Amino acid sequence: MLEEYRRHVAERAQQGIVPLPLSPAETKSLTELLLAPPAGEEELLLDLLGERVPPGVDAAAYVKAEFLGKIARGELSSPLVSKERAVELLGTMLGGYNVAPLVGLLEDAGLGELAATQLEGILLVADAFDKVVALAKGGNDNAKRVLQSWADGEWFSRRPTLPETITLTVFKVSGETNTDDLSP
Repeated sequence: MLEEYRRHVAERAQQGIVPLPLSPAETKSLTELLLAPPAGEEELLLDLLGERVPPGVDAAAYVKAEFLGKIARGELSSPLVSKERAVELLGTMLGGYNVAPLVGLLEDAGLGELAATQLEGILLVADAFDKVVALAKGGNDNAKRVLQSWADGEWFSRRPTLPETITLTVFKVSGETNTDDLSP
């Protein structure tokens, strides 16, 4: 998998474009490598997991979220990804498949606070909102904290302030425009 990925990166670099995100199959292979990493590949594996798997509800994101959830719950272990790091990585996925594992971890004595911190920055929670409300009503302090953070808009107020001036470039295409006009 790593050899194929390196070839892909080189081909895309020759074209002057970035590599494609990992596919679900590549992400599955990556998670297997993370369980028993080849010597010398540790940094690359962690970079691929953190930066090259699309977030949200992409099929590869499902593979990543499932893997990280299992690490966080102690069902799998990796010498490169601790339970805490798994929770942090789940928090970088913006919403989608990462939400259920994070909500489930709100009840974890060791990781609940960290899961709450990650959820505070995620808005795309869909049906999981009701689960967080139910946990809060049941007395879960981590869930209460998440709800209060969402209510206070901390997901927005914690972001860096916008600069006073933003310089942009406009690419005008006459006629009907679609994404084909922007492809390499």
